[in-house]
Amino acid sequence: MAYETQVRDADALEPCRGFILLAVLWIIGALATLAMIYALYVHETFVDFVEHDERLQAQALAISGVELAIYQLTKDPNTRPVEGQFTFVQGNATVAVTFSSENSRIDLNLAPRELIEGLLTGLGVQPDEASSYTDRIVAWRTPLKTGQSDAEEQRYQEAGKTYGPRHGPFQHPEELALVADMPGSLFNRIMPYVTVYSGRPEVNVLAASPQVLAALPEMTPDRLQLLLALRQAGPQAVARAQLGAAASSITLDDSRTNRVAIDIQFDSGRRMHKEAVVMLMDRDSEPYRIVWWSDRTPPASDSLDVGIR
Repeated sequence: MAYETQVRDADALEPCRGFILLAVLWIIGALATLAMIYALYVHETFVDFVEHDERLQAQALAISGVELAIYQLTKDPNTRPVEGQFTFVQGNATVAVTFSSENSRIDLNLAPRELIEGLLTGLGVQPDEASSYTDRIVAWRTPLKTGQSDAEEQRYQEAGKTYGPRHGPFQHPEELALVADMPGSLFNRIMPYVTVYSGRPEVNVLAASPQVLAALPEMTPDRLQLLLALRQAGPQAVARAQLGAAASSITLDDSRTNRVAIDIQFDSGRRMHKEAVVMLMDRDSEPYRIVWWSDRTPPASDSLDVGIR
């Protein structure tokens, strides 16, 4: 009898045990979830901290790169390089720096019309379209004379713009995107070859890219190859060359402004790119001033392939 009572009591307790077991499993699962969430939080916090730390380092490394470039530009008062490059390692980062005279680009505010149109044609724009785009660019930068009507205003209104042409200097190269009829794809192609900071109508023949040199008046492919070969021989060879109409749009003199590009790659794999346009100062409390600064993080697929120089 007592045995049967015990069996009945055990059978009665069985649902309670199942409920308790289920509750314990739920508690264990909840604790495991909380542990996972906490571990993820700790990991994300660590990643954010590392990224923030590397961004702070990158800013300091970029300034160091700019100042080392300025040193290269000013260490010899008799000669100033129109371009150069160097690499250094600091802590957990490799830093590659390139610099060049800003008048190696075409100045949107000062370059003659023929030079701008030549650049557009060289970038694959059909001659008629290149002429039209050049008209818009020149009209943007040209002041209106007193009492003169603004023929360009109508074009902007027809394009649905809420503004008209500036009729004054481009304040930044990216302002080119505001010019009427300027396609985004063409804007992106132009940007590597133009500036508003050189202060010169000519381009520096010793530092300009082949795309810029190809924009010079009456510059044929054969003449371009000859010019590239001559500048390898030195400034004297270029000065003696018979360049025809192109001679009016080139100079051997550098600009007071220089572009400095800094590529930073950390051991973690993260890359950062910073770029500055700096103006060299004479008889001032500081040797240079930064007139433009840009930060960009390259895609992860990019790689920094540099050697220590």
